Amino acid sequence: MNVIEKLEVLADAAKYDVACTSSGVQRDGKKGQLGAAQQAGCCHSFTPDGRCVTLLKVLMTNICVHDCCYCVNRASNAAMRRAAFTPRELADLTIGFYRRNYIEGLFLSSGVAGSADATTELMVEALRILREEYGFRGYIHAKAIPGTSVELIDALGRLADRLSVNMELPSGQSLGLLAPGKSRRSILAPMRHIHDSIAEDAESRSLAKKRTTVYQTKKIARKTQAFAPAGQSTQMIIGATPESDHQILNLSAALYQQLSLKRVFFSAYLPAMAHPLLPATDAVQLNREHRLYQADWLMRFYGFSVEEIIDEEHPFLEPDVDPKANWALNHLDFFPVEVNTAPLEALLRVPGIGVRGAKLICRARRQSTLGEAELRRLGIAYKRARYFITMNGAWGGSGIDFSRDALHARLAAPIQGGRHGRRADKAMAGQMSLFESVEEPPVLPEATPANRAALDAAFAAQRKALEGTQATPSGAALRSVA
Repeated sequence: MNVIEKLEVLADAAKYDVACTSSGVQRDGKKGQLGAAQQAGCCHSFTPDGRCVTLLKVLMTNICVHDCCYCVNRASNAAMRRAAFTPRELADLTIGFYRRNYIEGLFLSSGVAGSADATTELMVEALRILREEYGFRGYIHAKAIPGTSVELIDALGRLADRLSVNMELPSGQSLGLLAPGKSRRSILAPMRHIHDSIAEDAESRSLAKKRTTVYQTKKIARKTQAFAPAGQSTQMIIGATPESDHQILNLSAALYQQLSLKRVFFSAYLPAMAHPLLPATDAVQLNREHRLYQADWLMRFYGFSVEEIIDEEHPFLEPDVDPKANWALNHLDFFPVEVNTAPLEALLRVPGIGVRGAKLICRARRQSTLGEAELRRLGIAYKRARYFITMNGAWGGSGIDFSRDALHARLAAPIQGGRHGRRADKAMAGQMSLFESVEEPPVLPEATPANRAALDAAFAAQRKALEGTQATPSGAALRSVA
């Protein structure tokens, strides 16, 4: 194959990896070198299915020794065209795309060709050529392969801005059933090493900045780039196995608390290969993915715990109201909140008031008393917030019964994600590739009786295959390694 043919194969094979994230890195341009990375991120343009295309997202190779049931690149898929870049080909391709203003960075993943170390060596060499020979200063996100030696992970982390190791599935039991070549321990071990290396690197650089003498005779040169300065992330497939939202969010919380992840991505399962243990329906659980992201946002920025969002008695998030509104409906004794006197923590609990809006309210009320007009000017979603606030003693939802049923009817609404793409429930068979165009993606329903029956049949087969095994809670499995 020539380079363009390889790109067509390997860019298409990479479209199931989620990469919609800001860079988290601030690095200005430098004379004699190429590119820059901004904290606002690389996500400047999107495909019709909502994915970012300003990163060249590609695999080093789609040759893989693993036979994961859910993966299109699995070893037993004889119909898949196989290809592999050389490090020089990938580096030249990235620089060529950058100079044409097609991309601003690189997202590099790979199948496992031969061994994890051999594949990672190729990735390290490609990134070394970019950083050292071409002087590329743009954003690079690299996937670390489970089973890679710590020396190669260290080398990869010095060349990439962000590292990630995919959790793949929410439980060790499902992972052992559907991906027999992988284990929870082999995935968590490199994640722990990356976490420790980032913490050690940050501490050593902080100490190096402190002056130990009155006069500094010579400026200390930075010989190496920081280790993964944008941190690490991971990705989980949702809907391929019967784990509940309660299990998924508990695992996410443990990853944030113990491994300091920047982001946990949830990817609705897309049928790529027929298998008796996997759902055969074309329905993609996009609404569930969307609710999980909303709950994840509450944990990361609003101060919610998993127990406040969801519990074992109700293990799945409500489909018709968002998690924050559902919490408010279940805790009406907390409301209404007086916007002119309530602390920031209380304002963050009000549906329709975000983090920015709550801070603006705290700032604006120092100068004047806030009413409906002032809240609207601050950008508050007043139509939602008015049921849970008072403004100088006046309740915004006058004329409406302050009860759970009445307020639920007002807040319940289908997810509106735009007029096209995945977020409008017009799901494509995967992510847009560089070589695809879509006029009007088909609507794929998620909850029809036929689709529900197909999911139930697949999950029943998984449970039968797992009979006799002792289930281990996700958090406990993580703590045992951490």
